[in-house]
Amino acid sequence: MKKILFLSLFMHTLLFSSEITIAVAANVSYAIEKLVATFETLHPDTKVHTVLGSSGKLTAQIRYGAPYDLFMSADMKYPQSLYADALALKPAVIYAQGALALFSKKERDFSKNPMKLLDNVNIHRIAIANPKTAPYGIAAAEALNNTKQYERLKSKFIYGESVSQTVMYAVRVADMGLVALSALYAPQMKKYVKKSHWVEVDTNLYRPIDQGMVILKRAAYNPEVKAFYDFMQSSASATILRDFGYRVP
Repeated sequence: MKKILFLSLFMHTLLFSSEITIAVAANVSYAIEKLVATFETLHPDTKVHTVLGSSGKLTAQIRYGAPYDLFMSADMKYPQSLYADALALKPAVIYAQGALALFSKKERDFSKNPMKLLDNVNIHRIAIANPKTAPYGIAAAEALNNTKQYERLKSKFIYGESVSQTVMYAVRVADMGLVALSALYAPQMKKYVKKSHWVEVDTNLYRPIDQGMVILKRAAYNPEVKAFYDFMQSSASATILRDFGYRVP
């Protein structure tokens, strides 16, 4: 009898469990594990797989038929382009807003006009994301232009092609960096302390980094994908995202 009951439960799990695959911008890699774990607690019959990468590369993969169900981008441009080309069901919605941080591996006094620290004669290399390809690079360039430092400092820039690479440069080879705030919540960055090693950049210096998501066409009739999409717009998701340095509209 016990064996029959076990087999019945096992078959029920097979019949009613499902898997979904989400393409996730690299800057969300620090928060996505907790987001998925929370979702799976609420939806125990759904298994979520994630694929991390730059928003541009993930978009290209989607266009070539990659089997993703939902796309969480680092900006609005890429998911909107997928909707415009009928590869997504609805226009992109904002699930979070990213923020910039000014980072130094050495302790510094950030109490007065922190951006001016970049003008110090001992700052020879500054890590930023590539403004040509990365939303956080665009934001960094805007902030530096608004403080009238960009032209003066651009010869010192070391460009990262992703959030993680920019942080790596800031830690290993640069004197300071303008990095994604969320990256500073990674376990390996916990030794760096707010106001001693980093400070948030004034959000008035750059346009909001709106991060958008879309349900992709292949998941049009998948209720589990819709459930994750709704979860990413819930108060539970917002709490987690805020804990990792994001703003939630």
